[in-house]
Amino acid sequence: MQPWPYPRVLAHRGGGAFAPENTIAAIRIGHERGFRAVEFDVMLSADGEPVLIHDATLDRTTDATGLVADRSCDELALLDAGGWFSSDFAGERIPRLTDAIGFCRSHQVWINAEIKPGPGAERQTGREVARLIARGFADLLQPRVEAGGLPDARLPLLSSFSAQSLAAARDAEPALPRGLLCERIPDDWREQLQRLQCVALHCDHRHLDAPAIRAIRDAGYWLFAYTVNVRRRAIQLAQWGLDALCTDRLDRIEPALLDSSTPS
Repeated sequence: MQPWPYPRVLAHRGGGAFAPENTIAAIRIGHERGFRAVEFDVMLSADGEPVLIHDATLDRTTDATGLVADRSCDELALLDAGGWFSSDFAGERIPRLTDAIGFCRSHQVWINAEIKPGPGAERQTGREVARLIARGFADLLQPRVEAGGLPDARLPLLSSFSAQSLAAARDAEPALPRGLLCERIPDDWREQLQRLQCVALHCDHRHLDAPAIRAIRDAGYWLFAYTVNVRRRAIQLAQWGLDALCTDRLDRIEPALLDSSTPS
């Protein structure tokens, strides 16, 4: 199989444990610490705008309560998404996906965008996220459509726990690469990856071992692990053949760790 073409260690939700998650400030912190790849979460506002946030509710990471899906993008933009983390980040806003794309492209940060649909919005979320990313990377996507083969390594990778969201993303923008998220590797992982035309399986690292990693990679798929915060575990996974991971501990797991830990 072809080697993983992207950075191998990603800053989880932008800045890991060092900034309010899923904000531009978080992505900036990760970048300042040397990370050139980021994982973040995307769902839809009430008016269908993709925004960066993990939970379906606003309670944990903003100064408001209620459902994300009940607020327009303009209403969400008025909320404080940083004060909960630290007074240093008070006033940080929930970014639109377009804002995150702009920052990442201008700073050469690669994106793994996790599609996080609200209940009943699986297909709409997958479709809108894929379309917006395709517009934001149109200059890279068109040569990929014409040439076929591996995606341009600068293109974002879409991932989701929702098969419906991934199917909608596939149908809307088939040239964007996709990864199926799961906690444990499902028995029918081959069938799911084939049906959704994914290039990778993303799994909770706690449920991975050497035989499982070998089986997935031998089948021609890449394997990504979340969320690895112990350096020794990251090295072990790399030695077993893991392709990439995300981490909160940007102070313990440096961007090049997997490159130096993989056996030759």
